[in-house]
Amino acid sequence: MTSQNELFDATPWDVAPGHADGDDDKLREECGIFGVLGVRDAAATVALGLHALQHRGQEAVGITSFDGQEFYSRKGIGHVAANFSTGSAIAELPGMVASGHVRYSTTGGAGLRNVQPLFADLASGGFSIAHNGNISNAMFLKRDLVRKGAIFQSTSDTEVIIHLVATSRYPTLLDRFVDALRLVEGAYSLICMTPQGMIACRDPIGIRPLVMGKLGDAIVFASETVALDVVGADFVREVEPGELIQVDLDGKLSSHRPFGTPDARPCIFEHVYFSRPDSVMGGNSVYQVRKEIGAQLAIESPADADLVIPVPDSGVPAALGYAQQSGIPFELGIIRSHYVGRTFIQPSDGARNADVKRKHNANRALVAGKRIVLIDDSIVRGTTSLKIVQMMRDAGASEVHMRIASPPTQHSCFYGVDTPERSKLLAARMDVAAMAEFIHADSLAFVSIDGLYRAVGETERNKKCPQYCDACFSGEYPTRLTDVGERDNPDQLSLPVGKVA
Repeated sequence: MTSQNELFDATPWDVAPGHADGDDDKLREECGIFGVLGVRDAAATVALGLHALQHRGQEAVGITSFDGQEFYSRKGIGHVAANFSTGSAIAELPGMVASGHVRYSTTGGAGLRNVQPLFADLASGGFSIAHNGNISNAMFLKRDLVRKGAIFQSTSDTEVIIHLVATSRYPTLLDRFVDALRLVEGAYSLICMTPQGMIACRDPIGIRPLVMGKLGDAIVFASETVALDVVGADFVREVEPGELIQVDLDGKLSSHRPFGTPDARPCIFEHVYFSRPDSVMGGNSVYQVRKEIGAQLAIESPADADLVIPVPDSGVPAALGYAQQSGIPFELGIIRSHYVGRTFIQPSDGARNADVKRKHNANRALVAGKRIVLIDDSIVRGTTSLKIVQMMRDAGASEVHMRIASPPTQHSCFYGVDTPERSKLLAARMDVAAMAEFIHADSLAFVSIDGLYRAVGETERNKKCPQYCDACFSGEYPTRLTDVGERDNPDQLSLPVGKVA
């Protein structure tokens, strides 16, 4: 039986640092994944790749390796650099096969037991899984599995997949894996490790991203192309929606498409905010798409102003596009501090209200007396936009016009994005005029959904079969959402969030 040597990073808390980091009014991607097969000290390569994906999950990190005989795992709360920057940490993870995960929790909550990759000893040997996305029928499946005697060790939706694989009656591991995924609905990109090698796959409509590269003779999988760049790997192609790529320990690849070829619906918010601007998604430079969104915004919603100012850092590419299209000068009217970390507590209302100023400060000498166009990527609750607009007014701006490089976020995401419940989304409660009044802007406009589609290279949104998952804007969810109606059911299974004494 394969054993797992699990070494947790020393910390007095089994929970994440507090989320009061002054930027809690953003949608957050749940996680990023990275795997490599065929390099010496594979864990070191994974750590470097995860560092490039840190923006996708900042709560916790884990790496699992395989040396041909045993699996080894190390997990910790916090950033990659805090947990995997020493030779001794990497030495605990021997082998030429490794995968890792950076996490920002949605389903399952915080805690080391939910940090991935998750691992189990199956009848066929060790099995680890790293998951980006969200299983939207996990509670339904978990209830059935528990009735049949399954014992869950985490509150993560990902563990459901392990139990489904373990209980499948098909003869081969690949068949059992496919059998398990046929029961799953929602969004997933997965990197799995077995004693035979690695399996990487995406859900049938490809909501969450996954790419493949080569590092010499080694095979690499990652959530974004930027992680390939950072480790020195060459981009080969995207893992196609619904595709399973199996790689044996000798590096031989085989591709399987057990789910047919349904129309792809990748998440369009990857282009708006989640992905790093130096990544490539669907053949498009994320940076260029964001500039084009800004240009579309300038065409659709011009403003009579003196300066275009981005809300850093996510608003910068769109602001450049807006400025170039409109002819209004681009300036850095807000300076961001890159040394503001998360805090464990906020001692007073005054400290909470200072969060934005700790992270962003107005360039008063530039802004005073000017009519400005503020560009940001989205408005979620509206609290940050309100504070940023007020900051500009306090700095002497004569007019503040807000322009948003996405359509109004009116609906919650159930596919691996940490979204407030719909009642807390400003755009779900107010029309644009009321939102402008709420944030105290002289005007407010969002890019249209067709403008967003034009920015990613489409003529317009196909209303009958949209080319992307845009449910957070349109409310049109591309899969069933079995668990959504059960979220407040008192009979839901739950496990207490564990803490280290």
